[in-house]
Amino acid sequence: MSDPITAEVQPKTAVQEASSARLLIVEDDSSLTAGLTRALTLDGHEVACVANGELALERLQATAFDLMVLDVGLPGIDGFEVLRRLRAIGQRIPVLILTARDAIGDRVHGLDLGADDYMVKPFAIPELSARVRALIRRGLVDHSTRAVHGPLEFDTVARRTFLNDEPLELAAREWAVLQILLEHVEKVVSKDTFIESLTHWTEDLSANAIEVYISRLRAKLEPAGIRIRTVRGFGYMLEEYRPAAAAPTSVVR
Repeated sequence: MSDPITAEVQPKTAVQEASSARLLIVEDDSSLTAGLTRALTLDGHEVACVANGELALERLQATAFDLMVLDVGLPGIDGFEVLRRLRAIGQRIPVLILTARDAIGDRVHGLDLGADDYMVKPFAIPELSARVRALIRRGLVDHSTRAVHGPLEFDTVARRTFLNDEPLELAAREWAVLQILLEHVEKVVSKDTFIESLTHWTEDLSANAIEVYISRLRAKLEPAGIRIRTVRGFGYMLEEYRPAAAAPTSVVR
């Protein structure tokens, strides 16, 4: 069997540094996974790996990623089924398919299911790196999908959040709850609305779970002056951001 990687890994460049992202590799070949991880990490990306489709769906539920590199020939549910399930629930993460299947029909099927790009093994690392960067750039083009709320910047395409210009780590459900709040600033959102909006995830949600996500968000946002108010009997409201008043300056005469 030929080596699916046909080029040596090169040191990262300034261009690669500028396009760093959080990536999920879904591949059951451990040697290939190791090679991809090394190459993409050297490109400046943060890389996580899983070996089957079920684990991929679980990771995507728990963590927001910028791009997924997805093998088709996985144990259990194959890559095509993983992709179909993701697109069925509205998950728009960019997906680059890697597979040994080079038939035109397979390529068409993958693209029709919602893949953003398709590479056939064996492949060259520089080309894969370039395609990853292109997919990431494509996700960053539409600036209308960015919301700014005081020191918080929220990008619905790149699925990245920054607080005071620093990356803010959010679990996928925290991210989704925050998105709903940002879409309804100064408006009360009921627990039922949160639950209905998040029912595409695999397990059921309870009102108590919404309370937990709100509590976690408060812990991360309130130190920066971003307030989520509880409106008893109704739900939660993200207050309009109001910068803290500057302390009066003392004048020495």
